[in-house]
Amino acid sequence: MTPAAMRIALLVLSLLTVSLLGACTSVPLGSVPVEQKSFQKVSPVYAPPAPAAAANTPPATAAAGPAGIATAASSSLAGQPGYYTVQPGDTLRRIALQYGTTWQNLAQWNHLDDPNVIEVGQVLRVVPPQSTAPVAAAPSAAASQGAGVAQSFPVTPLAPVAPQTAKSGAAPAPEKSAAGATPSPAASAAPASTGPAVMAGNLATSTHDGIVWSWPTSGKIIQGFNGTTSKGIDIAGNLGDPVYAAAAGRVVYAGSELRGFGKLIIIKHNDDYISVYAHNNVMLVKEGEAVKRGQKIAEMGSTDAPRVELHFEIRLRGKSIDPLGVLPKQP
Repeated sequence: MTPAAMRIALLVLSLLTVSLLGACTSVPLGSVPVEQKSFQKVSPVYAPPAPAAAANTPPATAAAGPAGIATAASSSLAGQPGYYTVQPGDTLRRIALQYGTTWQNLAQWNHLDDPNVIEVGQVLRVVPPQSTAPVAAAPSAAASQGAGVAQSFPVTPLAPVAPQTAKSGAAPAPEKSAAGATPSPAASAAPASTGPAVMAGNLATSTHDGIVWSWPTSGKIIQGFNGTTSKGIDIAGNLGDPVYAAAAGRVVYAGSELRGFGKLIIIKHNDDYISVYAHNNVMLVKEGEAVKRGQKIAEMGSTDAPRVELHFEIRLRGKSIDPLGVLPKQP
């Protein structure tokens, strides 16, 4: 190739290069388009089934059964003879002792499935039912939830106590608690074993509702009856002074399980009357024992009391009455 031809070829190549560069700069430059994609949550290949609700489990927001069903069912019996309305702090045993019966009888007469739970305001039958008399309804499971409970008190079933005479010298087996352990002497004091009954002589008497009464001990009355803070009389004396049965009857309680009464004896005289002897130092009779009026049943003491005294009550159909209206004039 001649020099002239070579120059012509280089010139053509330069022109082509310039034209190509001009074409590139004339194209408008814009942003590169971006494709927008939305990501959706994909269900897993296997998802464990949700746990099914238990068939017997109520919903968390389900309302509990209305409280007081038993109370409402028995409210029509409140105030009627032979019925008692449960008060705060009551236990079945305490109510039974107040009416001279046993907690087993109350549970049976009122069809109580659980004698450990009674409701405030519930009306209980406290006398043996008659064929035509209505029976107070027992609390149901729904009613007991949320209802006011008087007090829960473990009750241990006891074997029936056979009536014993004063000549019996064998002491009963100690009562065991709900846990099966034998309580300490402070929790349950057993009556002392004695020989023949000691009788008081020349006691003044009075007859009231067919029952012959005499004073349970001699001494000065240091607290009278008012029906509220004092439901009996307190008689001062010396440690070991004799305490006599104020009337004939049968011992329905002899122990120290009720706070505030110390070593306590309760005698049932008939279906209406019982008498109460508290704070004794030594008890000389046993539950189920028949006693005569004027029989020595205890020795005066100060158990659960600030001084040596006898707290004496007379209850008519469970309600405390003034003993001075029943006993003869104090000698």
